[in-house]
Amino acid sequence: MRSFGSDNNSGVDPEIMQALISANSDHTIAYGDDPWTAEAQETLRILLGEKEVEPFFLFNGTGANIVALEACTLPFHSILCASTAHIAVDECGAPVKLTGAALKEIPTPDGKLTPSLVLPYLHGFGVEHHSQPKVIAISQTTELGTVYTPQEIKVLADLAHNHEMYLFMDGTRIANACAVLDVSLRNITVDAGVDIFTLGGTKNGLMLGEVLIALRKELAENIKYYRKQTTQLYSKMRFISAQFIPYLKKNIWLENARKSNNAAQKLYKEISSIEGIKFTQSVQSNALFFILSREIAEKLRERYFFYDWDESRNEVRLVCSWDTTDEDIRDFACYLRELVKREK
Repeated sequence: MRSFGSDNNSGVDPEIMQALISANSDHTIAYGDDPWTAEAQETLRILLGEKEVEPFFLFNGTGANIVALEACTLPFHSILCASTAHIAVDECGAPVKLTGAALKEIPTPDGKLTPSLVLPYLHGFGVEHHSQPKVIAISQTTELGTVYTPQEIKVLADLAHNHEMYLFMDGTRIANACAVLDVSLRNITVDAGVDIFTLGGTKNGLMLGEVLIALRKELAENIKYYRKQTTQLYSKMRFISAQFIPYLKKNIWLENARKSNNAAQKLYKEISSIEGIKFTQSVQSNALFFILSREIAEKLRERYFFYDWDESRNEVRLVCSWDTTDEDIRDFACYLRELVKREK
């Protein structure tokens, strides 16, 4: 089956699979005290140009987000995010349950927070009757496929810091943002004032695994304990960290993101000319959002898997992966064009 449902649906990049096979020999010390983890951590330090950071490897995006937010908050704090954010919509309430902090969801037209949208929520500081704003949480890329520029991130970071808050970036698709903006990982995190962020791998060619990096010492201090408490500490850590060595050193993280972004642009070009297709968001990364009649969507699903995004207005989402092929794109577009013609 070929799918446009999610970049989670794709397989493992062959070079990553080979790294896993190579790591599967002999014994090594568990829980991250192994040479693969040490090498992957040092590779990340070099990539970021930050010698003192300690990257933490975890199983998945939800776990990484929770551990990051636990590092930033106490139970009387609040976390500000877009109403479409993964932590608000797709994590089954885990961030609230495990941090105790309130989640303040901010409506946005394109998934992106701005100072003007956030400012109305920055009140009640020092008042014991109100949860205390502590984190501005953004997704890069957003759940609507849009991308924050380094400048847009910096103004949010400045806003957070001016109110003694932190800026957290959910970077499960941060590689796609770096690829489309043609900026380095450092440009979009360290230089932009981000305090703590994740670097995704699962959606971009890895079998499993994300990295959490705190750029402030006080946030890094207790992460290892939060990681253990939230069951994100893998005993056989080498099988997560070994993937990140070629992923980063061979630039697979960026090349695979370029592939999925380019596939989305090709798919957009193919279907945007089809009569009746109305896009609801600009196609900036590897996701496409558009209006499609329910009848056509049901027929299309007989061959392809994809998600409804907003059923109330027949909005669907397609996501391209690092291994989406030109044939996948051609076949999908041809079948969609055929279905539209039939409906006339």
